Amino acid sequence: MRQSRGEQVILFGVTQAESGDTVAGMTPDTVARTPAGAGDATPTRGAYRPGYERVAEQILELIARSRLRPGDRMPTENEIAGQLGTSRTVVREAIKILSALGRIKAQKGRGLYVADDDGMLGMRWEGFFLPTDLDHIYMLFEFRRVQESEASRLAATRATPVELRAIGTAAQMCREGHMTEQPELFRRGDDEFHLSIAAASHNPFLVAAVREARRLLMQSATIGLHGTLGGHAAEAVEEHAAIYQAIRDGEPTAAAHAATVHLDNTLEDYRREIQRRVFGPEGHGYGHG
Repeated sequence: MRQSRGEQVILFGVTQAESGDTVAGMTPDTVARTPAGAGDATPTRGAYRPGYERVAEQILELIARSRLRPGDRMPTENEIAGQLGTSRTVVREAIKILSALGRIKAQKGRGLYVADDDGMLGMRWEGFFLPTDLDHIYMLFEFRRVQESEASRLAATRATPVELRAIGTAAQMCREGHMTEQPELFRRGDDEFHLSIAAASHNPFLVAAVREARRLLMQSATIGLHGTLGGHAAEAVEEHAAIYQAIRDGEPTAAAHAATVHLDNTLEDYRREIQRRVFGPEGHGYGHG
């Protein structure tokens, strides 16, 4: 996590320094501050964030500060509650979230461990991804641009007819999910769309990287924003169609460009949602560009 001078402040999951640094256009004078050890939910400007979500974030920070590695044993629930100044009940709920997201493994009778999943490439990277740190989210999108634009470029020259059908079917699933207002169907189609393109690149390293980046991004949506980012869904459907068409037509440059546009617009959706959560619906919005 990026460190600055002075004490850190948690802002709806956004970390920022007291020294006057700004993150994504937010200044210390305009954002509400939440004590790092608080365990109860704190409503600010109409926004509500359950305490266990903030504690889940703090547990990830605790893992990073303690330099725990995959497979390392963690403190007990009671010890974590004591360190964070919250209740064991809140810690237990936070552990459930982190277990579901694959960041922690709770072994009955043995305790808590940092997850050691062979598929979690991110856990092998130096340091730990913090799903509520804006810098980490933006760097993750930079990483995704490199991965997925190249995966789309390669898919345009390597995709088999079966793989093309899989990509098209996933794109249609997204469209159907959006048109019928079924967020889960949309998310499943979105996942299958991006992973199908990676598979069509015939590069297993790209497949693993795309899968891991999407897993980390899901953690940001679950812990940091605890809600569906639906503002970009309609555009995403058409952007998927453009990527699919370029791959189907065997146009690698157009496919890479379409994938880059899609990821840039998705990041902009995250920026707008973070802006809304911090400043409220009346706040200054981010524009495209």
